[in-house]
Amino acid sequence: MSGTAIPTPGQAAPIPDFKQTLGHPKPLWMLFMTEFWERFAFYGIRWALVLYIVAQFYGGDAAGEAPANRVYGAYLALVYAAAIFGGYIADRVLGYQRSILLGAVIMAAGLFMIALPNEAIFKLGLATIVVGNGLFKPNISTMVGKLYNVGDERRDSGFTIFYMGINLGAMLAPLLTQYLARKIFGTDTMPAYKVVFMAAGVGMLISLVWFWFGRRGLEGIGRPPVDGADKRKVLYVLIGALFAIPVVYFLLAMGAGALQGVLTVMFLALCGMLLVEAFREGAVQRDRCIAMLIIFTFNILFWMFFEQAGSSFTFLADKIVDRDIFGPGLANLVYSLSGERVFPTAWFQSVNSVAIITMAPLIAWGWVKLGRANPSIPRKFGLGLIFNGLAFLLLMFALSKLVTAAGLIPFWTLFAVYWIQSVGELCLSPIGLSMVTKLAPLRLVGFGMGGWFLSTGIGNNLSGIFAGHVSGEGGMTTASALSGYTFGFWALVGAGVLLFLIAPLVQKLMHGVK
Repeated sequence: MSGTAIPTPGQAAPIPDFKQTLGHPKPLWMLFMTEFWERFAFYGIRWALVLYIVAQFYGGDAAGEAPANRVYGAYLALVYAAAIFGGYIADRVLGYQRSILLGAVIMAAGLFMIALPNEAIFKLGLATIVVGNGLFKPNISTMVGKLYNVGDERRDSGFTIFYMGINLGAMLAPLLTQYLARKIFGTDTMPAYKVVFMAAGVGMLISLVWFWFGRRGLEGIGRPPVDGADKRKVLYVLIGALFAIPVVYFLLAMGAGALQGVLTVMFLALCGMLLVEAFREGAVQRDRCIAMLIIFTFNILFWMFFEQAGSSFTFLADKIVDRDIFGPGLANLVYSLSGERVFPTAWFQSVNSVAIITMAPLIAWGWVKLGRANPSIPRKFGLGLIFNGLAFLLLMFALSKLVTAAGLIPFWTLFAVYWIQSVGELCLSPIGLSMVTKLAPLRLVGFGMGGWFLSTGIGNNLSGIFAGHVSGEGGMTTASALSGYTFGFWALVGAGVLLFLIAPLVQKLMHGVK
């Protein structure tokens, strides 16, 4: 039971005797809803960002696709890279609860800023979101891990349930924000993107309020370190965050290529710091840390191609996918819901989330049911890479064999791509969150979670660079998409097979962690 008060390896303090709800500690469900609203805010703007950049700052010219992709990739990269600092601040300065609250306030401010139609303010708003998310995202995930003992068999399923909260928010957000932008406050030809951003800001405020009132149920989990209880430290961190925003703005402005160099240096420095701490804790922790860093490397590749969803896949859906799938009657219904008579581009962003919500309980049950036959962590990651690769294989087939005379590919192909990628994501992402809390050095679990998100961020920046190549200088074409996605298939499947081959070595380094 997770309510035991006996400390376990990797657990800094006894776990309170939590009440159980549906077989899990009751605070899990509060964290579930807090993350739901934060992800509602985050994914509510995802479908609109690249389309807005092209429409607002490039006058709708397709030549704006490549730079829009790179800005989107750089923004996502910095969102996740900032987690390294947020995790460290929570570990050493503020504690997890205060970091989450402060991050929520800053994120909400950034979301309202990007609603202003000025490119400089827009990028400053993105920078503000980055800083706020850095304080919020790694720490709420770490809090989930602190509800369970390391050896608790419910730990992975708890993270999978939490991951469903992420995806429930991600599923509903594009539907609502697209409806507001095209049906209520705008039209299909002139969407009111600022309403999208403002609605996301409101969602972030709800997340803030939800956690503010629900944190009492944590019974001390995530409170500040003994030497960090001084409330003035919240002000000091806020001042530091305000100084960090112009730095992030500069990194956004410098371009994805130069940013990649900065992120690589950060990643190498993080690896060094984690290894130094791991060596201090002994040979077992050293080996576990090395295993974790190997997984981080493969994680970069996974997200480089998975995150095409918010960049090149958006332009693919908008320009090359046949979205006219409804008959006259159903088209009228869709129009009443979305302001469009074809399947809206924004709705594709919900397909992944629907797949996650549908399949997460089944896959979580499957891992438990397999018992001793349950694949090891590295092999689950290998499966994630291979499923991601199979999605690109389907795109290769569609773009080479199924293109119509009008230059379009069938709707079902992109729909299926999102679904196949979701299977890969479930094999990798929730397992990765749980893995970090098991393998990271005890005193730097939040920092280790920051490393997980930094590796994801590097993949996201590479995704923007890759998406820029897929679009080319004059906008996406069938030929450019086929060329890029063919490369994606071979890279992902090759990496997945390699990870399967070295899985026994990685598992040995984990010293019994499963």
